[in-house]
Amino acid sequence: MAKWLVERRLKQASARLRQLREELGVIDEQLAQLSDEADDMSIRSLVSETHGASHDYHSAQAHADAMAKHRLHVTESIAELERRQDSLLDRMVG
Repeated sequence: MAKWLVERRLKQASARLRQLREELGVIDEQLAQLSDEADDMSIRSLVSETHGASHDYHSAQAHADAMAKHRLHVTESIAELERRQDSLLDRMVG
């Protein structure tokens, strides 16, 4: 592979990694907030013992679970890009 092409792909991978890491920071903040909210709703549903409170808890927990799944997807994408970046660096050196 031509050196210029490797350099171009490295720049693209680096830019995408930067974006994903920034996104991961936002996701972590949102996940913490959603998890805290789900915990609060859990306590409220236990104390109030109403169907509405239970529904609120399950809804909040579903949002937290969805955010956790999204976080996992982003961390997997970061790991894949890091592997690709390492491979490109090896090609550049070798």
